[in-house]
Amino acid sequence: MANIASARKRIRQTERRTLRNTARMSRMRTFLKKVEAAIASGNKDEANAALKVAQPEIQRAATKGVIHSNLAARKISRLSSRIKAIATA
Repeated sequence: MANIASARKRIRQTERRTLRNTARMSRMRTFLKKVEAAIASGNKDEANAALKVAQPEIQRAATKGVIHSNLAARKISRLSSRIKAIATA
């Protein structure tokens, strides 16, 4: 256990940030699952709408440092390409 006041404060800050980051990550995953479900159903309009809602949430996670910005870009890119593939199939 930390004895120095600044170390105790750091522990408190870390706990709060961990909760916040966990919630943000969970929220992002929930939106991703909705997009995945829409893609699996084969409904292009529904999938596009779900991606449009999920995209800001993914970007927010990257901005806040929960995930890397390249990961966010990769996820959005791959999801959009899968949605485009629905139309041609």
